[in-house]
Amino acid sequence: QVHLVESGGGLVQPGGSLRLSCIASGFFFNRKDMNWYRQAPGKERELVAQISVTGTIRNYADSVKGRFTISRDNSKNAVYLQMNSLQSEDTAVYYCNARIVSIDYWGQGTQVTVSL
Repeated sequence: QVHLVESGGGLVQPGGSLRLSCIASGFFFNRKDMNWYRQAPGKERELVAQISVTGTIRNYADSVKGRFTISRDNSKNAVYLQMNSLQSEDTAVYYCNARIVSIDYWGQGTQVTVSL
């Protein structure tokens, strides 16, 4: 049974930083690309960052390039999202995602709020 558990969200002031974590279980983590998505109130869920199995390929949404960094530790079945220079527009629920045999699996999400 696939499980994805996110953590690390919270309230941060503009310009601040947060590091999100996602711990995966129930599948061969070191054989799957991993993704971070986010969904802001009233908006569709959007892809934020992707990382390949070995971590050598990383892709980012234009809105977060240069500010966010995705990484993974296959020994811990973990994927991370380091978020710097946070802006109010980054306020959203952030989800860890894995696509396995054409099925999307999601965690419960972690809330990130950027506000004074």
